[in-house]
Amino acid sequence: MLEVTIPSFVQIIEFLGTFAFAISGIRLASAKRFDWFGAYVVGVATAVGGGTFRDMMLGTTPFWMTDPVYLLCSGLALLCVILFSKYLIRLNNTFFLFDAIGLALFVVVGIQKTLDFGFPLWVAIIMGTMTGAAGGVIRDVFINEIPLIFRKEIYAMACVIGGIVFGICMFFDLNIFITHILCGTSVFLTRILSVKYHICLPTLKDG
Repeated sequence: MLEVTIPSFVQIIEFLGTFAFAISGIRLASAKRFDWFGAYVVGVATAVGGGTFRDMMLGTTPFWMTDPVYLLCSGLALLCVILFSKYLIRLNNTFFLFDAIGLALFVVVGIQKTLDFGFPLWVAIIMGTMTGAAGGVIRDVFINEIPLIFRKEIYAMACVIGGIVFGICMFFDLNIFITHILCGTSVFLTRILSVKYHICLPTLKDG
């Protein structure tokens, strides 16, 4: 008899994050006039890049190599962009919105997975930041742009803030579901508000 495995809450977050990040990568690739396969490659790299680095550092098999659903999620994202390109590509805020959603979701996944491997919170925050931000770095390199984390915009720092919120929730022994929601929301809102109100970190000046 075929067994149906119900995805865990963290897996659902990971699926949604994969779809959101893939959309953001494919949307930018389309703006650069990539073909369908090239756009798919950018979408996959954006979606699984950060998690791949995280899993390699944790000493485990990268998550997408044990379950093809993540590659299928990226394919679904490509299909959505192809079918609804008239609506998605022409919206200036589409990339930003999906990127912020993917960032928030992957930070939660990265932190929780690292904690599940028995590492302390400070390591989990670093891994959560890597999970959220590294895929965007790969995406920007592929499309020949300066990665967001190297610019003034608050991007990786939003991940760190989310990690701190996660730690505060752990300190007060909050329910894990609430902890995930608060962590992801803090990352998302930090990213949104920093762009809306032009909040940025100081730049390093030469001399």
